[in-house]
Amino acid sequence: MDGSFSLVLLLLFLWCLCSRRMERFELTAPAAFVLMGLLLGAGTGALDLSLGHETVKVLAEVTLVLVLFIDAARLSYRALRHELGLCARLLGIGLPLCAGLGTLLAHALLPGVTWWSALYVGAALAPTDAALGATMMVNPEVPARIRRVINVESGLNDGIVTPLVVIALAGVSATEGAAAPGAPGHAVLELLVGTAYGTALGLAAGWLLRTALRSGWAAEDFAGAGVLALALLCYVSALAIGGNGFVAAFVAGLAFGTAHGAPPRVLLYVEQSGALLSVLVWLVLGALLLPDVFAHTTWQAVGYAVLSLTVIRMVPVALSLVGSGLDARTVLFVGWFGPRGLASVVFGLLAVEELKAPDARTVVPVVGCTVLLSVLAHGLTSAPLATRYGRAMAAAGPGPAGPEPAELPVRAMAAGGLHGRRRRIGGGR
Repeated sequence: MDGSFSLVLLLLFLWCLCSRRMERFELTAPAAFVLMGLLLGAGTGALDLSLGHETVKVLAEVTLVLVLFIDAARLSYRALRHELGLCARLLGIGLPLCAGLGTLLAHALLPGVTWWSALYVGAALAPTDAALGATMMVNPEVPARIRRVINVESGLNDGIVTPLVVIALAGVSATEGAAAPGAPGHAVLELLVGTAYGTALGLAAGWLLRTALRSGWAAEDFAGAGVLALALLCYVSALAIGGNGFVAAFVAGLAFGTAHGAPPRVLLYVEQSGALLSVLVWLVLGALLLPDVFAHTTWQAVGYAVLSLTVIRMVPVALSLVGSGLDARTVLFVGWFGPRGLASVVFGLLAVEELKAPDARTVVPVVGCTVLLSVLAHGLTSAPLATRYGRAMAAAGPGPAGPEPAELPVRAMAAGGLHGRRRRIGGGR
């Protein structure tokens, strides 16, 4: 185990050394570490990640907590206000339609899947991950407005669907007798408690930190570590009072960003910490989850994965953007760039730990197959489609002038390795 741990650390350091060079080959960190996990783990046996169930569960939970908190905290109202209408359409109409259509098709196509299991699949594969399309997100040829909308959608949809995933897992466990029959109702109560608690804690913490920094009581150099502790505190303390820790972390991030303004220098430390854990999750996906996925994947799972990346994503997006003023080319572009990434992987790992083996082997291969297909498809098409779309939009004429956009970083370690570089996606170089 010590040798495998040393190999993981070596891989992280080597990626740090060559991450900028890998950008030229359109190789993102998620794709690289999935492939390394698959080749070194299942392929050669050089990487032996004999992790216990509790270790995998803790890794998945902590990663999801940090991702939910930081994605919500960095998307304050100031960052959202210019595209609030489009974001509301995608998140308020497109996201529920995507989860609903995914649920219906999962129940119809996947053999032996109950409605609770179908809801889990539909919800777990509804959130998107802009990091898998990072080449597109930093391409100045793509209109700034479209990049911001895709980034904001990616930052918020994982937190919004988390309650559905939690309720669905509780329903599956109750159906199979692994939990009490009232588990879904109890899960709803936990969500309500987590929402209220996260809101109060996030607002209070944001106000306290802003006041402490302005008055000179707090050292800015240590503020990042304090916010990291706050994100984990939201989760742990919410569980202690009977609330849902994931929802508490997400809502607290929104409240904290609103109360504090979420300056990059404070959030960068948390973002980099979450990025480090996320790349370990991608490695675990390649080394542990994908071999099991391949062993239990059926043609129905592959077919559903293709539908998830096309029809299940693109039709709801098109319906939600009717009347928005966007042309058909832009609607198709936004619909295609809905990669399934880190949130879906973590939801898959949670299902492995929460469900009995037969239940997990029914739904987890679908999630794993969809994410793997997304890593390949969106990784290969990100640069050429972005360039083609950007040039087509430029030839069609300039859009309406707007204010200089707020800086919204693409989630760290998408293509830039461990340096945590924050890129402006809003326009100019």
